[in-house]
This record gives sequence, C-alpha cells and structure tokens, in this order.
Amino acid sequence: MKFVISREALIKPLQLVAGVVERRQTLPVLSNILLVAEGDQLSMTGTDLEVELVGRVQLDEPAEAGSITVPARKLMDICKSLPDTAQIELTLTGQKMVIKAGRSRFTLSTLPAAEFPNVEDSPESFELNVLQSQLRHLIDQTGFSMAQQDVRYYLNGMLLEITENSLRAVSTDGHRLATSVAEVDTNGPANSQFIVPRKGILELARLLQSGDDQVKLVVGANHIRAHAGDYTFTSKLVDGKFPDYQRVIPQGGDKFMLGTRQELRQVFSRIAILSNEKYRGVRLSLTNGYLQVMANNPEQEEAEETVAVDYEGDTLEIGFNVNYLLDVLSIVSSEVVRFTLSDSNSSALIEGLDDANSIYVVMPMRM
Repeated sequence: MKFVISREALIKPLQLVAGVVERRQTLPVLSNILLVAEGDQLSMTGTDLEVELVGRVQLDEPAEAGSITVPARKLMDICKSLPDTAQIELTLTGQKMVIKAGRSRFTLSTLPAAEFPNVEDSPESFELNVLQSQLRHLIDQTGFSMAQQDVRYYLNGMLLEITENSLRAVSTDGHRLATSVAEVDTNGPANSQFIVPRKGILELARLLQSGDDQVKLVVGANHIRAHAGDYTFTSKLVDGKFPDYQRVIPQGGDKFMLGTRQELRQVFSRIAILSNEKYRGVRLSLTNGYLQVMANNPEQEEAEETVAVDYEGDTLEIGFNVNYLLDVLSIVSSEVVRFTLSDSNSSALIEGLDDANSIYVVMPMRM
C-alpha cells in the first residue's frame, strides 16, 4: 500500500474522521482510523461503535491498493505539524506505516484492517433529502438543550420528527426545551420520530455546510445514515420514547414582554456575575414598561438592573436559571424577543419576533 497526497487535501477530512475517535478506548483498534487506498481514491473511517464517519479524498495519481489502520490522533498531529504546502507519502512497510514529507520521516504502528469494526446495518425504512444548511440550522437552533449524561438516556440526544412536508428538531434536558421546524419535501412515512444520540448530532453538525448542497438521510430501524458530499456518516439511534414535547409547551399565557435581544443578553450577563455559582438563579420583576433583574449569592452580594421593555399588565415576579435564558438569547436570530408568561410557577415561552419556526421553553426556579 502506497500513496501520495497533499497536506491541504488530507487535513480537513482527517480532522473530521479523527474527531469521531474517542481518546480512551476499550479496544486498541478503536483508537485507529481505517485507511483504504484503491485506484485514485483514499477513504478514511473512524468509529466509536456508536458513530461512524467515512471521508473520501481524490488522489492526484493512482495508489498502490491496500488497507490498514493507523493511530488517529498521531497521524493527525503529524499532518498538522507539517508545512501547508507539504506533499505527504504514506507507505505500508511490513507492519509499519512510513510517512515522509520533505526531510521529515515518521514510522507509525498499525493494526490489521480486518480487526476494524463495522457499524452494522439495519434495513432501511425511508430516505429524505434536505438542504445541508436547513439541517445545520435546525441543529444550531436546538442542540444546546440536549441533556448530557442524564439517567433518562432518551434525553441525551435530539428528536427528529418527520411530518408531512416538514422536519422538526426537538431537544430537552428536563429543565428547558428547544424546538425548530423546517419545510422539506418528505417522501417518508409522515409522523415518524427517531432520536439521534448527542455525539451523533454534534458530529453531523460538523459535517454540514452552509450552502445549497443536499444531504441524503437514510433512516433504518436502529441507524441513521447521512450522505453529504464526500462523507458518509452513520449513527445508532437511541432506543427509547421521547417525552411528548407538545404537552411541555405552555398554552394560554396572558402576559407578554417584548425586549431587545442584545440588551437583555447584556443585562442578564452582568447580573449573572453575582448569582449563586451553583444554581445560577436570577429574579425577574415585571412592571408596566420595565423589567428589573436581580441576583444574590451566599456571600451576601447583590446585583440589580432595570431595563425598559414593552410590557403592560399585572406585576409579576419569577425566577430562572440565568444560563438557560442566555443560551436562548445567544441563538435567537431576531432582534426583538417575546416572553410569554402566565404566573410565577409556570414555564416561560420565548421566541424571536421574526422567527415563527423556533420556540423555547424555560422552567421557572423557586427563589
């Protein structure tokens, strides 16, 4: 096995594929990526048994065919350290991979390609074509609400729901919820739902471009596969039932506050400095035309600030985790945001005034 490739052509796909590989592995071969050279194409595969990513690169000249696995992190670090214009020659000599570039020479240990695991296939249920930019936008708008290592394992991921002519993303960690919807041409079964694990969502987002290129999603009983340009991404699906998100979205709120997103974000950031480091609570007090934001901490330190908002109605005091509010205000694209509230014990519904496709729910805190 032998091939020559420019650093420029190798570095991006190598970084994406190596990103899937976990640093700590139970099987030594899972620390490696699989290299397969055939004709004028090189394919690279990384996996952690949950998620698999295959990247393909065109070679300038045909390779001596072969396949082998090499340490992902070391190969990536070597390539990153070489000059931008380097031509890299990789040659398999016995059980070692020899890497040459200019006057540099590296020898890496290898493991046989036969030991490299495949993410097993499940029968295809349906497929769906979406613009990469649309799917990326859905993930960006909702990904921050996914749980991390929650015992309710079905929350450690994102629900993708296909209805007639729309694709919806929903995530929740039990304290907040984010959902966004995009219009797409669906030819799959309407009202199908599946949960993609957190790592799968994060790796998929890294792949997706912002242009008009399409990504083909192939959904099976246990897996989702995405074909995007020169990459094929596969992830296991979470086997569980996602909560009924429609029931979580508060209905019938009768108090509406409109505020400037950037101004609210700055006020919350300042007041958060003196909030309790563990609970991150801030108290919001709404009166006609004004919002007062207050925080204190166990050291008896206090912060408060008043900001002009568009609000008419009864006085309302309610507490929130300030980080949850800041996360929403960081992601909303509208310059004006609307808070819909009913009382101090009910969740807030937050949405951008110009964006009817994304809504956010934040549960209140007892202060």
